[in-house]
Amino acid sequence: MPSVLVVEDDPSIRQSLIEVLAEHGYAVRSAADGFGGLRELTQAPVDAVVLDLGLPDLDGGDALRMIRGISSVPVLVATARDDETEIIKLLNAGADDYLVKPFSGGQLIARLAAVLRRTSHVPPPGAGAAAAPAAAAAPQPAAVGELVVDPGARTAFLAGRELRLTRREFDLLAFLARHAGQVVSKRRLLTEVWREPYVDDQTVDVHLSSLRRKLGERAAAPRYLRTVRGVGIKLVAPR
Repeated sequence: MPSVLVVEDDPSIRQSLIEVLAEHGYAVRSAADGFGGLRELTQAPVDAVVLDLGLPDLDGGDALRMIRGISSVPVLVATARDDETEIIKLLNAGADDYLVKPFSGGQLIARLAAVLRRTSHVPPPGAGAAAAPAAAAAPQPAAVGELVVDPGARTAFLAGRELRLTRREFDLLAFLARHAGQVVSKRRLLTEVWREPYVDDQTVDVHLSSLRRKLGERAAAPRYLRTVRGVGIKLVAPR
């Protein structure tokens, strides 16, 4: 049974979330503020966190960064803020997905199941044995020039130095490494890496820009990540 930590200060909303999650097969723990959520997370691991941004003691963005400092657990942000710039900042800060309030219980369950499928070895409730073949297949490391990406260990090394990547940056790099030399469109990246049709191209651009910096390159002087104008991006060994 996958476990979820709900961090929400409003008692009625918190109870509603707990009930919906429990009804759909999740083991639920909860906290009413940011520091309480961090304490829960350090006491025992969970498979996902549902994090409200409007907390009484911490700004939700700060709470997210603190969570990322101690854990790579998938985080689904629940926010009343629908500003695109703010949402992109949250995704770039380590959120795996977001929900804009008000949202339905069905939407929460669907988004949470999608996050677990793409970020965790723990299948969502109801996935059953269908998830086993995918988990059993051990992905092989990919080497492109001096870059080595190991999806199984979730590590990436450049010239022997480990790269410090966010969860989404690693997923993006691993996908490109698996298709090294191929031009991949942003739409395909959204479909196969983000697996969410509502995410826009700018989100991909933000993560590609961050990856370039960590690979020691710029869009104007690419080495590994080469843009094919009007088509997409490809990962290649430097010339």
